[in-house]
Amino acid sequence: MNAKIFKNKKFIIAAIIIIIAGGYYWYSKSKSGSKAIQYVTEAAAKGTLTSSISASGNIIVDQQATVDPTISGTVANVAVKVGDSVKKGQLLFTIINDQLGTTASKSLASLISAQQSFESAQANKKQASYDLNHNTLGSQNKAILKEKNEASKISVSAAQQSLTAAQSAYRDASSDAAKRKVTAPIDGTVNAVNVKNGDDLSRLSSNSNSTAPIIIGDLKTLKAQVQVNEVDVTNISIGQKVTLKLDALDNYSATGKVTAVDALGTITQGVVTYNVTIDLDNQDARIKPQMSVSASIITNVKQDVLLVPSSAVKTQGNSSYVEVLNSGTTPAQKTVEVGASNTTDTEITSGINVGDKVVTQTINPNLTTSTSSTSSRIPGIGGFGR
Repeated sequence: MNAKIFKNKKFIIAAIIIIIAGGYYWYSKSKSGSKAIQYVTEAAAKGTLTSSISASGNIIVDQQATVDPTISGTVANVAVKVGDSVKKGQLLFTIINDQLGTTASKSLASLISAQQSFESAQANKKQASYDLNHNTLGSQNKAILKEKNEASKISVSAAQQSLTAAQSAYRDASSDAAKRKVTAPIDGTVNAVNVKNGDDLSRLSSNSNSTAPIIIGDLKTLKAQVQVNEVDVTNISIGQKVTLKLDALDNYSATGKVTAVDALGTITQGVVTYNVTIDLDNQDARIKPQMSVSASIITNVKQDVLLVPSSAVKTQGNSSYVEVLNSGTTPAQKTVEVGASNTTDTEITSGINVGDKVVTQTINPNLTTSTSSTSSRIPGIGGFGR
């Protein structure tokens, strides 16, 4: 019995020794296999910091006219198609409406009659005035002449009112009759034709510009209109330079400047945006109305400032700092004052010097992931780098 207990103790002791030896072996291997932490650095340098606001929108035609007749009738003699260049006053199509011609003729007849009545009333007034002033038949006859003279004045006034009404009616009727010839209101290019011969204008709906019978735009006045959110719009001002990219044109960029900022915003799903209009520096025939456009509006340019990658700037409480590795194997933490920033660079106003190597990324090969610095961003702010 004692021999059996002794053997069990020996087994337990041997097991403990094996476990301790194995643990020590694993610890030694892990320590000997660990690798040094690596730091990716970039030297602080003087440069130009450009801050910008990103926005998107569409190409618009600044000078555009919708041709939407106010009279009814049947469309005839459509003389233009999409893409045609037209001059102001050029015939676009005609409207068949004989009633307008008849109304104009009747109005002219009424006008002529009113004119004759007015002239007759004036003649009667002139005669009544003469008879009164040259009366030789006594006071009783003079009283009668006074009454006739007053009545003639009233007749002239009434005839004048009738003549004025007839003139207005004739002008309206003539104007409506003239509208049967629909002409271009401006010089430009026909952008849309939404009618064809035989269409009844009274049945066409033109509640929006896009469905007006004809749309004419001056393609020499193309501009970009983008929407900027309420946070960023306070940083937009007239004259700021802009770079533009169009989705439809690969590897194409244009430049322009801000010419207008809407005073009233538009609320869409709780988000308030403001239209910003941008004049293009150069007109390009490839640019078409309604094309999608992305804009970078330059809000600030600072030259000859000390810059570091934005990824190098860290925050701790209310202060900012960078890690500098000029020599040795361990970086030193230095508190810095930061100025403006964009998506790539941050201005440092104090705390480090030109040439200091700031840590942009820390790589620990003993971990499954590497760490890098991050910095906060202002909504909508972008940039073009140094």
